[in-house]
Amino acid sequence: MAKEITNSVEALEGEAEKILEEARTRASEIFLEAREEAKKIVSSQLSLDETKSECAKIVSKARSEADEKIKESEKKAAEIGINADKKVKELTELVVNIVTGRS
Repeated sequence: MAKEITNSVEALEGEAEKILEEARTRASEIFLEAREEAKKIVSSQLSLDETKSECAKIVSKARSEADEKIKESEKKAAEIGINADKKVKELTELVVNIVTGRS
């Protein structure tokens, strides 16, 4: 009976060592996978920085173009306002002339 218990304990110890070795192997694999994933993340961070930089350039260019178009629109609006004032003045003079009989 003692021999059987000893054999059982030895078998359990052997099985435990086998399970422990498998766990160590799997832990090493997981660690290597994590290291590779970390390398990918770090390298993609560089591309993310490049993307952010390109995005900032695009936004800056768009703002510059928008500012230019706003200035052009303000200039055209001012010209339209001046022309409208001239037309109002002309029409007022025409109405005054018609009323006073000077046409």
